[in-house]
Amino acid sequence: MELVQFEWPARVYYEDTDCARVVYYANYLKFLERARTEWLRSLGWNQDQMLKELHLIFVVAGVEIKYRKPARLDDQLTIKCRTLNVGKASIVFEQEIWRKDELLISAQVKCGCLDSDTYRPKLMPDALAGKFHQK
Repeated sequence: MELVQFEWPARVYYEDTDCARVVYYANYLKFLERARTEWLRSLGWNQDQMLKELHLIFVVAGVEIKYRKPARLDDQLTIKCRTLNVGKASIVFEQEIWRKDELLISAQVKCGCLDSDTYRPKLMPDALAGKFHQK
């Protein structure tokens, strides 16, 4: 089975930037988070549904990021997301932020699955985990 890849378009708004109109370094994490959320939605799941139906939440357990070039006010970006590893209770993503053909950011993000009541690790149900692979 092949791991799922996803692309999400975004624009840089004034609120994303610092006084030089360059994206503030921590705000790149917001773009990455939004892309993972939209990726999940594209697979037919959303976070509120997982919470209510499965008592499951995803949390970021670690991030490794490399800043290559800055994004600026009004840039149109593409955030790419693909799964590198899908475990029983975790997912490792490779994510990139592009401006046309320029790679701006590359990151690996590890997310864990937790029970929403106990905040302890929880196995992903097959109905959800199966969505993270293409057949």
